[in-house]
Amino acid sequence: MSKINLFWFRRDLRLEDNAGLYHALRAGRTVLPVFLFDRNILDDLEDKKDARVEFIHHAVAALHGQLKGLGSTLLVYSGHPEQLWKELSEKYDIEAVFTNRDYEPYALERDKKIAELLKGRGIAFHTFKDHVIFEKGEVLKDDGNPYTVFTPYSRKWRDKLDSAAPVDNGFSGNAGNDSFYLQSYPTAQYSEHFHKTAPAPLVSLEDLGFEQTGMSFPSTSVSRGLIKNYDQTRDIPGIEGTSRLGIHFRFGTISIREKARKARELNATYLNELIWRDFYSMILAHFPHVATRAFKPEYDRIQWLNNEEAFERWKEGRTGYPIVDAGMRELSATGYMHNRVRMVTASFLTKHLLIDWRWGEAWFARKLLDFDLASNNGGWQWAAGSGTDAAPYFRIFNPTAQQEKFDKDFRYIRRWVPEYGTDRYPQPIVDHKMARERCLETYKRGLA
Repeated sequence: MSKINLFWFRRDLRLEDNAGLYHALRAGRTVLPVFLFDRNILDDLEDKKDARVEFIHHAVAALHGQLKGLGSTLLVYSGHPEQLWKELSEKYDIEAVFTNRDYEPYALERDKKIAELLKGRGIAFHTFKDHVIFEKGEVLKDDGNPYTVFTPYSRKWRDKLDSAAPVDNGFSGNAGNDSFYLQSYPTAQYSEHFHKTAPAPLVSLEDLGFEQTGMSFPSTSVSRGLIKNYDQTRDIPGIEGTSRLGIHFRFGTISIREKARKARELNATYLNELIWRDFYSMILAHFPHVATRAFKPEYDRIQWLNNEEAFERWKEGRTGYPIVDAGMRELSATGYMHNRVRMVTASFLTKHLLIDWRWGEAWFARKLLDFDLASNNGGWQWAAGSGTDAAPYFRIFNPTAQQEKFDKDFRYIRRWVPEYGTDRYPQPIVDHKMARERCLETYKRGLA
């Protein structure tokens, strides 16, 4: 049997414009794709009706069908990666394994172990950039240190993108008017390089120990008009003014380069949102302690109240502040929360209720379809004042003022809090003025 290459799908669940897959298909051996449902991750999920697992399963099934149409297949396994790769390296005569890089702490440790395992068996392990436009070391200060403030980072990010002329070197795809960093990887033209074989079985969601949720998932299609008007609509939760592409970026069912090209053409504010993704990914890579501790160490001295009853009311959307409650109920019902409301609910938990930002971060991690460790952590630390480029601790959102500014007609609130304005709606859990003063005093004491 002749040698083959394997491509390992992870956070890149698409065939087209997939950097690692493109390189695998061009490497001179036929390519057999693999996807592993990682039990190290799945076994930690509390809810067996986790819509993200369902979404991944749908995406994997779609890939399985596409590859079958090309006369190949997708090998789908459930288990622990090290054991699965031992078995794969014994079953197939593998020259190299190709994959795209994942920057989260667990993934980095996992990939280090897999690379060592494969090396010990004479198998190369090649990784590529696909999940971000610029990764850890590509956008740095002039002195080589990482940025910790977004605005100068974003300026350097744009300068780097704009200064890279379009190049067609047969390595990174098509030439055109876009920056080298935004050019696509035309995998379709190498589809005959997939390993020809009978379809492999596809593990069911139930076999994985999970159940159907019935939750609907956002489309990968976004109108030009929405992106073009994004800066005018993105802060209004009562309208369809955001792309809701987060889950697709999270699991790579769309190409970040494709969307960045469109954003660059149509709306600078939308492109800025994509730069935030790269920024937080870079922060996590350079400062991995943020995954569990405050970026600014002095903020770990704050004495949180951590009232469990108050936390439950926040989670359930029963705080008596309608814009907070609407957001929390939207999250529980749909796995999504409007971006503006994410800031308001996070600020309310950390500043009004004085509950540790890590509690809120963990709840969002459990519920958000588009959960991404770097961005979720960055957003929560921003709200708490403990992170990079964070709002100063004395900036405390007034939830009533936020509602009056961004949902003045109560369109969003009426949708998610229908009992608002009746005696069934709870009284505010805390008084805003009191909570603000308490927060300022607590932060001052902790940071003294």
